[in-house]
Amino acid sequence: MSKPLEKWSPPALRALNGGIICGSVFLCTLALPLRLPGMELAGIGPHWLLIWVVTWSVKRSALSGAIAGVCLGLIQDGLTVPQPTHVIGLALAGLITGRLNKQRYIAEDFISVALIVFAMAALVATVMAIQFSLSGDRPLLEIWNHHQRIALSSAILSSLWTPVVYLPLNHWWQRFKALTLQQ
Repeated sequence: MSKPLEKWSPPALRALNGGIICGSVFLCTLALPLRLPGMELAGIGPHWLLIWVVTWSVKRSALSGAIAGVCLGLIQDGLTVPQPTHVIGLALAGLITGRLNKQRYIAEDFISVALIVFAMAALVATVMAIQFSLSGDRPLLEIWNHHQRIALSSAILSSLWTPVVYLPLNHWWQRFKALTLQQ
């Protein structure tokens, strides 16, 4: 029989928290190419790594959010072509979300977080479109017409699927914080 979490040592709790963080990033990474019914709009799926970055950043500093964005951007670049990079958009999303928290412009409920994900998905898609524009590989009109569809589809789906990531992680992090304050 396992011990209740209240009786775990602080190092064991930190290890469990690290495992949950790494495991959730791994699951979000695995979900990126997944296209189940209801998870696709105009050929675009939810941006799971963006949802994770916003979930992480909403209760942390802007620097912590930016670092999470860089790390997850590097993971996504490793799964796709590295040019244009996902690092810039995800780092900006983490930075801005962390800054919103610091300024107390947002409430910490899943509806507010879903709205932030909507805005950040549009930002990340715009950063990608700017990078494509700067590369000069395609005509600007084609890039920006395609960008509108991608940005809107990604923003809608990502914000709708935000609670799947946000609610369990937020619940765990609240519990983890309470457990570490008890000891």
